Amino acid sequence: MEHFVVSARKYRPQTFKDVVGQQAITNTLLNAIENNHLAQALLFTGPRGVGKTTCARILAKMINSDGKETGDEDFAFNIFELDAASNNSVDDIRSLTDQVRIPPQVGKYKVYIIDEVHMLSQAAFNAFLKTLEEPPKHCIFILATTEKHKIIPTILSRCQIFDFKRITVKDAKDYLKYIAEEQGIDAEDDALHIIAQKADGAMRDALSIFDRVVSFSGKNLSRHAVTENLNVLDYETYFESTDLILENKIPDLLLHFNNTLSKGFDGHHYITGLASHFRDLLVSKTQETIELLEVGDETKTKYLEQSKKASQAFLIQGINLANDCDLKYKSSKNQRLLIELCLMQLASITFDGEKKNSRHYIIPPSYFKKKGIAPVQVTVHKEESKVSSTIEIKSTAKAVEVSQVKIAKSETAVEVQELPKITLKKEIKRTSGLSLSSIKAKKEHLIRQMDVIIDEENLPKEPFTEEALLDTWNTYVKTLENQGKHNLASILSIDTPKLMDTTIHLEFPNATNKVELERNQFDLLSFIRKTLNNFDINLSITVNEEMEKQYAYTPFEKFEKLKEKNKNIDVLRKTFDLDI
Repeated sequence: MEHFVVSARKYRPQTFKDVVGQQAITNTLLNAIENNHLAQALLFTGPRGVGKTTCARILAKMINSDGKETGDEDFAFNIFELDAASNNSVDDIRSLTDQVRIPPQVGKYKVYIIDEVHMLSQAAFNAFLKTLEEPPKHCIFILATTEKHKIIPTILSRCQIFDFKRITVKDAKDYLKYIAEEQGIDAEDDALHIIAQKADGAMRDALSIFDRVVSFSGKNLSRHAVTENLNVLDYETYFESTDLILENKIPDLLLHFNNTLSKGFDGHHYITGLASHFRDLLVSKTQETIELLEVGDETKTKYLEQSKKASQAFLIQGINLANDCDLKYKSSKNQRLLIELCLMQLASITFDGEKKNSRHYIIPPSYFKKKGIAPVQVTVHKEESKVSSTIEIKSTAKAVEVSQVKIAKSETAVEVQELPKITLKKEIKRTSGLSLSSIKAKKEHLIRQMDVIIDEENLPKEPFTEEALLDTWNTYVKTLENQGKHNLASILSIDTPKLMDTTIHLEFPNATNKVELERNQFDLLSFIRKTLNNFDINLSITVNEEMEKQYAYTPFEKFEKLKEKNKNIDVLRKTFDLDI
């Protein structure tokens, strides 16, 4: 049995030209070698499987190459690889610094590749600082890591940093296509595209997935085989779901979702994929953004066709609903119900409750069905041609009134069937009764009501005395106290109302009392006007800050005030010889 070598090792790049998706970095390193501008400490950072260690090995070979060596020469004596994950102590670094002093036996440079350098301990980093800053002329350090933020700043400042990017889906698919041709495998374009997407920017992961799928399906690599083996939802699932949503078929949509769950797929995976599908449809609607669609050519055609069926407003609302369901999924206790509710809401976006062919009517046919009458029809008779035709009346008016109409022309007569008058009411915007705007509107309405009453000439205006006013005033204060409105009652008791003609004058020590009374003046004036039978009475309030000083009583003044209300207090003070 022949030994099997995985594709990630078998097709590992041997030159910078073979490296996938890192042209900027490889060109920089080539120019640095040619111009003798190569730094003595390099840091390769980026996600896993994008070529950091591979580029470090290729660079180590190239800097020792002079063009005279054989093809299989790898300069193994000059290249040292250290795994910092398992050799992260101070002793390991000290051993490394001792080896650095020895010059190379073959070639010009000794290259030290330290992988996963972020795993070094703090003490090991500090022990490595001096050697990294001033290494011998024959030594070059190449550090590789996936987590640059864990490396101390003093190390970063001594290195020339190269940030490796994720491999794009297109680059990964093209390289997988090349490998499939090398191995004689017939692979569908969509199948390779799904593998590239599943790899999430890592070429090594893409090659590992490719080997696994080839072992499953053999020499013919189909999209169905890839989706089945990788346990990912096929594009067809989402195309079918979207068709059912657009057609408002809620029962069929729920059965389709149940069928998806029965195949072992996760509901969370389904709803996030549906949101991505809506995003791809939205991208497909504009010619300039079609390049953002990362799918195969065959699937791209399907996206373009389905995007014509869905409106932009529907897709945006659909993305919002699916994204909201995604956010609530983990915290939900009934996750399946949450997704089913989201699907029902999606299928109801374009549902208008009427037949599809009734959208052009202002008045839906259901109205006429309830009334037992037929829609409006106009019959046009032409005397010359003896031909009659029926025309539907369309209107954009808010009120439609139908009556008998006769148009006198030389050759044409129009007869209209009489129908009852139908008025389409304009929808009134409603607001919450607890909102600030509604409370303000209510107060303004009451004030307007009061003004209207004052403007009436026929309302009674009987004369009254100031004593009658005071009696009415005190009665209203007692009514407020009985109702539990003690704050307003105390405000009304601050000053004695003074009557000048038909205007009641009040003076308050601060603006707070004035504002509070103005808020409740409608009820007060209504009570006084009705009691005294005079609707000419008004209210005038002024603020006198000097009055406020009168309320700063001394202890003796307070005692005298209490003694007026209850004489027994003075007896209590004298009995127990109390001080004031």
